[in-house]
Amino acid sequence: MRARWAALPAVALLVALTAGCAHHDGSSPKAPAPSGTPSGYADMLKKVNAAESAAAAADRDAAADGN
Repeated sequence: MRARWAALPAVALLVALTAGCAHHDGSSPKAPAPSGTPSGYADMLKKVNAAESAAAAADRDAAADGN
């Protein structure tokens, strides 16, 4: 059971990154902008923050359980 809780943050981050990058097929019809942040960066940042928050919550739960 500990292994499942220990792997939860990594799995949450992987899911968030996969979901954020899944829509991109690798071929771009136009060249990316030379400066500034890439398209979808803010949305991806929200997903990463949510995954980190979920990992922190899992850590707090594990610490509260005394594990």
